[in-house]
Formats: sequence, C-alpha cells, structure tokens
Amino acid sequence: MRRRAASLTWKALAFITVMCCGLAALLGALVHVSVTNQTVSDARSRALGRLESATRAYEAGNRLPPDAGVDPPGLPNALRALAESGRRGTMVGVVDGRPTMWAATPADGRALAVRLDYAQSAATIEALDRAILGSSALAIGVTLTLGALGVTRVTRRLRTTSQVARRISAGDLDARVGDPRTTDPARYRDEVAAVAAALDTMASTLQRKLLSEQRFTADVAHELRTPLTGLHAAAELLPPGRPTELVRDRVAALRTLTEDLLEISRLETGSERLDLEDVRLGVLAERVAAHAGVGTEVRVVEDTCVETDRRRLERVLGNLVANAHRHGAPPVVLTVDGPVVTVRDHGGGFPEYLVTDGPQRFRTEGSAKGHGLGLTIAVGQAEVLGARLEFSNASDGGARAVLRLPVREG
Repeated sequence: MRRRAASLTWKALAFITVMCCGLAALLGALVHVSVTNQTVSDARSRALGRLESATRAYEAGNRLPPDAGVDPPGLPNALRALAESGRRGTMVGVVDGRPTMWAATPADGRALAVRLDYAQSAATIEALDRAILGSSALAIGVTLTLGALGVTRVTRRLRTTSQVARRISAGDLDARVGDPRTTDPARYRDEVAAVAAALDTMASTLQRKLLSEQRFTADVAHELRTPLTGLHAAAELLPPGRPTELVRDRVAALRTLTEDLLEISRLETGSERLDLEDVRLGVLAERVAAHAGVGTEVRVVEDTCVETDRRRLERVLGNLVANAHRHGAPPVVLTVDGPVVTVRDHGGGFPEYLVTDGPQRFRTEGSAKGHGLGLTIAVGQAEVLGARLEFSNASDGGARAVLRLPVREG
C-alpha cells in the first residue's frame, strides 16, 4: 500500500504540474501576444506618422528628416520590393545590431523609407517574457508546494487507514483509525474520513460478533462439562459389554470435543501465556511419535534446541501427527531439520480449501471423520508460540504440514 500511496502522490503532483504548466503557458502566450501586438502597433503607428511627414517633405522638395531617405542602406529587401511595387508597408529589421522599425512608401519608382529605433520596445517585450517566465515558475512552485502538502495529507490518512485495515485482517480487532473528522460534527467530513468511519464501524461490528461467538462457544463448552462429567460417571457403572463400550466411547468423544472447544475459546480470546524452556526438538519429536501409539517415522536431519513452551509444542505436533494418521495414509514421517518440523503422510493430501485458507472449525470434506478442530487448535497454539504453520500437498502425493519455530537470537 505504501507503493500505491506514493504512486497516488506522484500522479497527483504530476497532474498538478501539467495543469499549472499548461495554464501558465496559455496565460503567458496570451499576455505575450497581446503586449507584443500592442507594442508593434504603437511602433508602426509612430513610423507611419514619420513616413507621412517625410512624404510631404519629399513631395514639396524640402530636405528629408534625418531618419528618412530614399533607398536608405539597411532597408529590408522585402520592404524595398513592396514599396517599389507601389504599396506602403512596415517591417522590423536590424541596423548595426539594433532592432529597427522601418516604414516605406513608393517614391518615383523607388522606396522612400523612415526608420525608428525599436530597441526599447524589443527590450520591453524581452523583459515582459522574463517576467512571465519568472512569475510562472514562482506560481508553479507555490502551487506544487501547496498541492504536495494537501495530497500528502490525504495519502497519509489513506496510508493510516490501510495500515489499520491490515491490522484488523491480522486479528487486531481493537485497531481503529480514529479520524477526528468522524467524531467532531463541526468538522467537514470528506471522502477519506467517510472511508475511515466505515472501517471503524465494520471493525466494531466484527469485534462484537466475534466476541459474541467466542462467549457462546465458551459458555456451551462450560455448560456441557457438568452433564458430561455425570454421564461419564454413570457410564463407568454400566455392566461390561459391547453397549457399554459404545457409550463410553461416545462419552469420551464428547469430552474431547468439549475440551477442544474450551481450548479454541481460550486461544481466540488471547488469554494463553507461554511457559518457556529449552527444548531439544529431536527428543520431543520421538516423544510425540511414541505417544501417537501407531507407526510414525522420525527423521532428525539437524537437531537443535529452541526456547519454547514444551506442552504447547507437543500439542501442535501431536495434533498434526494424529491428523496425518486419521486422514492420510502411511508412512507418516516426522522430520526435524533445525527449527523446522515437518509432518508428512502419503494419503490423498489436504483439501484445496485448507491449503488456500487454512483449517476451519467443523468443516470436513468427503468421507473424513471428525470436527476439524485438531488443525484449528494446532494453528492457534502455533501462533501463541510465535511459530508459523503452513499446509501444502507434496508433488508426489500426500499432505505436508510445516512448522517453523522462532529462533532465539544470540
């Protein structure tokens, strides 16, 4: 999002720059053309006025003014040809390196011309052009500065909103944008504030619903504990036999489900605390495999010692191994490679939804048995440990769960 916000800032500044440059160029061109036309028109009128005086003197046989003459040197050829063809005209030329306004009229087949110093007018136009460029640059700079401040404020607020959105998606339901424009009715609420208010409202609603769901799950699990305890005690009093075994098995399953629900509830409320100690992963993997009670192959590529909560780590690996035996196919391999522990089976692999979105409570597919709580608990306990649990399917078949434990620095 940072790159997107930066891109929006630069795009907005580029748009402002282009608009300012275009507007400055348009206004500058209009002013330049207008002033130039006015200046040239004034110089042409004065030159024609002097030409009228010179023409009357020429016709009267009087001496011509100092700035007038017949076919004078420096007269532009185009203007000379125009006068010789019987027409009168004016033209700006250069005499001795100085801008000069010429006016010429026919005189016995030749050109009677006067010249007027145009240097001051040309200097005025050049000064005007420099003033236009300077004022345009200043206006563009001020506009860009103000625009950058305004755009940066907007993009900063958008960046804050996106950061809060990411925190909410990561599980921090207490995160809020808290834009003051959303709480102060006296302040104008713009579009960014409206987005921030909608995000805060969504987060509050989502938090209330999740807390309600967590309370409901915890309350149901707690309420089930008492009748299940009595049911378990009653089942122990039944006479031996197949019906009794079935009853005890179902009661045990219900007790396990209740305990799993309570554990999920504690994980979701974030009330779990770590009991850290140094754990040798190779030894712990052997203990988990032995506790599984079925054939689990343990491979130690590189043994290591990590600081973690032994009980929670055993819970995570135990759930992964149990899931591999229950839903996969042998051989089930538990591999320790430094701080990375992999549980691999050779069955049909994880469902696509699980690989994409992770485990979901009470969701199973096909003929799978269970409630989908084991992997959910494994993910929750891994988060408490600060570890990352990844699910994938091996290219040659089978499900693979990879637990990456944090490594203590130093």
